[in-house]
Amino acid sequence: MRHTAFRSAMAQEFGRVRAEMLARDHVFSELGGRTVDQALEAGVEPRQVWRSVCEAFDIPSERR
Repeated sequence: MRHTAFRSAMAQEFGRVRAEMLARDHVFSELGGRTVDQALEAGVEPRQVWRSVCEAFDIPSERR
């Protein structure tokens, strides 16, 4: 998964504004206590970040 596909999936799931806020502000224990933006900047693969977001927000499997 590319960064652009990740950002698109976030926007589709949460809406553009909420997705940006979640990426910037929500801390995920699954990402080592980092936000989405921090995890991506640290080199975590977008696919792994997306899985963490899906788990944290109980996104149904058909939209993962």
